[in-house]
Amino acid sequence: AKVWTVAGRVLAKNDMGKAAFLRLRDRSVGLDDAEDSKEPLNLQIYVRKDVVSEADWTLYKQFLDLGDIVGVRGRLFQTKTGEATLMVDGLVLLTKSLRPLPDKFHGLSDQEMRFRQRYVDLIANATARKTFRTRALIVEHIRSFLAARDYMEVETPMMQVIPGGATARPFVTHHNALDMPLYLRIAPELYLKRLLVGGFERVFELNRNFRNEGLSPRHNPEFTMLEFYQAYATFEDLIALTEEMLSGIAAKLAVAEGRAGNFVRPYGEHQINWAPPFQRYSVKGSLTALGGLSPADVETVESLTAACI
Repeated sequence: AKVWTVAGRVLAKNDMGKAAFLRLRDRSVGLDDAEDSKEPLNLQIYVRKDVVSEADWTLYKQFLDLGDIVGVRGRLFQTKTGEATLMVDGLVLLTKSLRPLPDKFHGLSDQEMRFRQRYVDLIANATARKTFRTRALIVEHIRSFLAARDYMEVETPMMQVIPGGATARPFVTHHNALDMPLYLRIAPELYLKRLLVGGFERVFELNRNFRNEGLSPRHNPEFTMLEFYQAYATFEDLIALTEEMLSGIAAKLAVAEGRAGNFVRPYGEHQINWAPPFQRYSVKGSLTALGGLSPADVETVESLTAACI
């Protein structure tokens, strides 16, 4: 029989005296795992005193705790319930967990701890891990989507003499060699447009921006943004491109989650359908169709101001 060597975090132990079943989890947990479901723990392993060495059995009995990361070696077999299980014949402690894991029944619900100790949040909450994987798939799709349409990915300066491209308060730093103040960028727009001037007709940047303003779970002073520019295109061209890109992201996530063809994504209490074509509005049309204003309200600046007061 084939010998397997695997590693993972110990998330469950069922000790039966001279034998024990343990559950290990590694990175292979899928995108469709939800926090409120029974997340599959990747592999069940079986440790028996008469199979492993005395040193390995002592390691298991005296030193192995939930949260520890271990490496195991052995052969696969099926339990009476038909579950694939690794019969361990070698065990090594890779990383010791010095602090106990959050309660498995309550998870990590403290908002402050979740954001300040993100690694604990990732261990305890399947939804947090799913968010990271979802983001990675989105970024991958954006890059491949734009590259397939001959957009060139670039990097523009993060430290700028004059921060521009948006209206926001910048972070200020000092360049010692030049003895001058510099600003962390609030947007890459002006540098990207210079590339258009220089002859690169399609460019994009997935960029980090810094805005020295409010802080909340929904607003981070450091954030990632996509900007793309295309010469000789109208705003209608970019609307169509954006619609194709966003609906493509929804389609790709649906495939990854085993829901191929489903364009509906949850956002808070809402369900948003990303299937094309999207509904399109002018600014004025959106104020009347969605904002509840009358056509007369949006005729002049004065009437709009009066309607909004």
